[in-house]
Amino acid sequence: MKNTKYFKGKNITIVGLARSGLACANLLYELGACVRVTDINDNPQTREFASRLSSKDILVELGSHSENFIRQSDMVIISPGVPSCAPPVAWAKEFAKPVISEIELAAALCPAEIIAVTGSNGKTTVTTLIGKVLEESGRRVFVCGNIGNPFCAEIKKLKQGDFVVLEVSSFQLETIKDFKPRIAVILNLTPNHLDRYNDIQEYLDAKKRIFVNQDINDYLVLNADDPLLNAAAREAESKVVFFNKEGLLNPNQNAVIAVGKILGIKLEDMLSVFQKFKGIKHRMEEVAEIGGVKFINDSKATTADSAIWAISNISSPIILIAGGRHKGISYRVILDAAGKKVKKAFLIGEARDIIAGDLNGVFPIEKTDSLEEAIAGAYEQAKPGDCILFSPMCSSFDMFRDYEHRGEVFKRIVLDLAQGKKAYG
Repeated sequence: MKNTKYFKGKNITIVGLARSGLACANLLYELGACVRVTDINDNPQTREFASRLSSKDILVELGSHSENFIRQSDMVIISPGVPSCAPPVAWAKEFAKPVISEIELAAALCPAEIIAVTGSNGKTTVTTLIGKVLEESGRRVFVCGNIGNPFCAEIKKLKQGDFVVLEVSSFQLETIKDFKPRIAVILNLTPNHLDRYNDIQEYLDAKKRIFVNQDINDYLVLNADDPLLNAAAREAESKVVFFNKEGLLNPNQNAVIAVGKILGIKLEDMLSVFQKFKGIKHRMEEVAEIGGVKFINDSKATTADSAIWAISNISSPIILIAGGRHKGISYRVILDAAGKKVKKAFLIGEARDIIAGDLNGVFPIEKTDSLEEAIAGAYEQAKPGDCILFSPMCSSFDMFRDYEHRGEVFKRIVLDLAQGKKAYG
């Protein structure tokens, strides 16, 4: 690690106690900081994370936020899910305390080269594939960030000459100060998180922060087919490399090839990785086939565009299960893809009424109170040869910890159904 002495003795408050907050707190404590953690939630999950803190000297506040936690801090670090309007962020601004994200902290300590990937769709797949391509080429690589394992959890393992492939969200990019990836990738931009941003421009501005600190020695990889990203290229001081859909490869694979070429990796090695790649968990993951009906877990699909991709890549008739926490988007964009393929939709979660309103009259819709009820209803109406697709188009936080938890619950219910057990949520 580098810059380790900077944090020693500093009073640092971490807002949000989930995976990244836990990793951040334990790392800072080891570096000699006086650490406090605050989370608005007090539930079994936050108490479990609190029990995994490395020392009782780390002060923990659950169920509320205290103004004094922020007032007495030298720095505030916010976890990815913490909104910019949260009271601790407002207090930090009032008291002129610097606010950064967990990736900013980790990047300040990181001796390895950073490849950062963002975009509305495809981040996890591209981040995973870049990691596999680097690994295949003999590099020592760590894949982390929004993909699951926090950046801070890997920092102690990193050495100069290593590579970090980092999935980053617009939320994390909002508060960066000096974060400077060697290669930054923006895959695409479609309306998303409009419950947080006023419009698409504000969302784009957050994404563009991925290259704000880059210079002529760095690279920015952009989608040539996205007009907004084409325009953004003019603002970059780094070397801009464009990718687009070419031949039989999809845009995600072409983005990976663009990064690989920068790093001098042979095309045949990258194509070999693509051929062997079996996909990622919770993205078009086939769970089971029961009575001739396939069940697909696409819990990672938190946008309508992700659901379009899933629907477009399934040839059989579909019964769609969707819903969750609304992100301010329109669900009508799926109509062209879904109109002739989707036989019926079962809707769950806070957004079910909004989705039903957007899709009304296109195919039958049934609103249910739980994922278990939706799965049971879908299976009851499915015929052999149909596919039950769980592609939520929404975030998971109304009913689940995160999209992974949501996907695991879906799989558990389906596998219980396959074994003839009563499904449970």
